[in-house]
Amino acid sequence: MTEADNSGIRFEDFDLPEPVLQGIRDAGFEFCTPIQALTLPIALAGRDVAGQAQTGTGKTAAFLLAAFHRLLRNPQAEDRRVTDVRMMVLAPTRELAIQIHKDALLLGRHTGLTFALAYGGTGYEEQRDQLRAGADVLIGTPGRIIDYHKQHVFGLKRVEVVVLDEADRMFDLGFIKDIRFLLRRCAPPAQRQSMLFSATLSWRVMELAYEHMNNPDKVQVEAETVTADNIRQVIYYPANEQKIPLLIGLARKIEPQRAIVFVNTKHWAERVCDWLNANGLKAALLSGDVPQNKRTRLLAQFADGQYTFLVATDVAARGLHIPDVTHVFNFDLPQSGEDYVHRIGRTGRVGAEGDAISFGCEDSAFYLPDIEAYLGQRIPTEMLYPEDLPRELQRPPPRARRKPGDRPRGGERPSGGGRGRRRAPRRPPPGNT
Repeated sequence: MTEADNSGIRFEDFDLPEPVLQGIRDAGFEFCTPIQALTLPIALAGRDVAGQAQTGTGKTAAFLLAAFHRLLRNPQAEDRRVTDVRMMVLAPTRELAIQIHKDALLLGRHTGLTFALAYGGTGYEEQRDQLRAGADVLIGTPGRIIDYHKQHVFGLKRVEVVVLDEADRMFDLGFIKDIRFLLRRCAPPAQRQSMLFSATLSWRVMELAYEHMNNPDKVQVEAETVTADNIRQVIYYPANEQKIPLLIGLARKIEPQRAIVFVNTKHWAERVCDWLNANGLKAALLSGDVPQNKRTRLLAQFADGQYTFLVATDVAARGLHIPDVTHVFNFDLPQSGEDYVHRIGRTGRVGAEGDAISFGCEDSAFYLPDIEAYLGQRIPTEMLYPEDLPRELQRPPPRARRKPGDRPRGGERPSGGGRGRRRAPRRPPPGNT
């Protein structure tokens, strides 16, 4: 975090327990971000908070530090069973739940609190056994948590802190009935502390807040622009058959430390990943049907630097916090301005600088007016020069043929064809013949 992006308020200025301050030091934090500076005085006083801030502004640390303060300063109920959790954090996606759990382990390592993680897709027995053994803090996604609760694996009646993260996304994914189910089984709002965070505090989010929280204080951190000012944005206008050469050419020229390439369909994500790897650019593929254990492993390897590029469909656009992502490439423009903002928000996290490079090709350029209207600004155009397109590219080996019925989903089209055309014979990008 740069000096310009902190509030000037130090964590040491707050009356936080020493074990919590030790975790802050371990994380390398010194100054609060604006959302943390607004949230902590309210939450540390025991009041409920409904907070709005852009992605990557430190919301997770804000609610974790406030919650740890409450749990350490207030003794647990005498009649609490070992399987009764004291804090529940609900997240809309598995990736976000995993990230919150990781941050909780770092910031809470000296507190003596125990943490459990529950999300779908993998680890069913392991997660259940962890909860049965007892945990102070439960972090997870609504569906898996409800599953365990209905089996009486853990109890919610002694919950002292409830956190809803990315509440607007909960509505988008249809989780609100699940959220209400869980909140109604917790201690009443007046007997617990509740915190809600969201990219937008719309009327439906605030309705949820006022129904299930105890007169929450509303805090907002809004930038003058929808996207962070520290993200440099440009757009190229390549022909469809120029997109892969342009991506590889820019990757060689820029040499990003860590980059995410967003593609609209799994079929094209596979092809882009194959082309990058065939040309010496280490890339991993993240799409919706990648098993959860493999997805978690790939994200860890990407964060550790084993891969420079992560080629992803929109499954990765929300809820991920991967440090030091220097570049985001929109190989395909997304269909909405909101998706565009969430994609490029994977870089420029917590005050760092980043670059967002988009391709307005024949098939996706017509999304641009809606994106720019949402942004309230034009995306600067970058000229496409012949030297940006390498003439010699190594073709990747063909993938295994699809089985009958395994047709590409989502209206996928070959890069060389217009809308509604039959698939053309596969050919190399320009300059490969």
